[in-house]
Amino acid sequence: MIEVWTEKYRPDTLEEVIGHKNKVERLQSFVKKKTVPHMLFAGPAGTGKTTSAIALAKDLYGDDWKNNFMETNASDERGIDVVRNQIKNFARTMPINADFKIIFLDEADNLTSDAQQALRRTMEKFSGSCRFILSCNYSSKIISPIQSRCAVFRFNRLEDDEVQEYLEKVIKGEKLEVDDSGVSAIKQVARGDLRKATNVLQAATTTGENVDDKTVFEVASTLRPEEVRNVLEKALKNDFEAAREELSDLMINRGLDGLDVIKAIHREVFNLDITEKKKMSIISMIGEYEFRIIEGGSPDVQIESLLAQIGIL
Repeated sequence: MIEVWTEKYRPDTLEEVIGHKNKVERLQSFVKKKTVPHMLFAGPAGTGKTTSAIALAKDLYGDDWKNNFMETNASDERGIDVVRNQIKNFARTMPINADFKIIFLDEADNLTSDAQQALRRTMEKFSGSCRFILSCNYSSKIISPIQSRCAVFRFNRLEDDEVQEYLEKVIKGEKLEVDDSGVSAIKQVARGDLRKATNVLQAATTTGENVDDKTVFEVASTLRPEEVRNVLEKALKNDFEAAREELSDLMINRGLDGLDVIKAIHREVFNLDITEKKKMSIISMIGEYEFRIIEGGSPDVQIESLLAQIGIL
C-alpha cells in the first residue's frame, strides 16, 4: 500500500506545525489553560487549518484525543440533517477524561443557510460540553451570528522558506534525490499550499529519476514560467500566430484547460519588462476572460482573444 505523504508527515503537535507562529502560540495558550473557545479557521487550502485543529486536540487530550474529537466535512453533507443528527448526537454525549469535546467542521462555508442557523443553536445549547472549530476558505460565507461566537484565526499562504523547510524534511525522511531546481519548481507550483507541494513531490518521485524542474512541471501539468513569458512576449510584439500556435501546442501536450493558462499568465505578467500601465491593462483583461470561461465560454476562443487583445496594447 502506497503511503500518502500528506498524512505521513502531518504534525502530531502544535509545536511541529510549520508557519503561523502567532496563531500557534495562541492555540498553545488555550492548551496550557485547558480552555478552548469556539473558533473559526479561515484561509486558502493547504495552509494548515485541519492540521492545527488535530494537533490542538492531540496536545489537549493526549491518548484520549480520538474519543473527544470529531471531524466532519460539510462538503459531503451540507444540509440541515448533518447538524441535527450527526453533530448533535456527538455534542450531547459526555467527554472522556476532559471538560469538553471538540467538533471540527471542515469546509463549513459549504453549509446551507438553514444548516448554519441550526448549527448556531447547537453551539449555544451544548457550549458547556462541546467546542466547535469551523474551517472555511471564505469566512464571508459564514453567517454573522456564528462568526460573532468564534475566535477567528486567518491562515495565510505559507512563505517559500516555510514550504522549503517542510520539503527538506520530507526529502530527508524519504531519502529522495531532488535538486535545487526541483525544489524551486515545487514552490512555484504550490504557491504556499503545503498539501499541493507534498502531492507534487510524491508524484514527481514516481518516475524513479532525479527530481528536477522539468519533472515537476510535467507531473504538475502546468506551464513553466519561461514558457508563459515567451508566449506573452510574442503576443506583445504582435506575433499573434506564433504565440497562438506555441500556446496551443503547450495546452495539448500538458492537458491544460483555459483556467490553468489564465492563472499561469496572471502569475507571469508581473515579471514582464513592460510599463506598469500595460501590466494593469493585461490584468484587467485576464479578469474579464477568466469570468467568460467560468461562465461557459469556449476556453480556446477566449485564450486566443486574450492574446489578440494583448497584441494591440
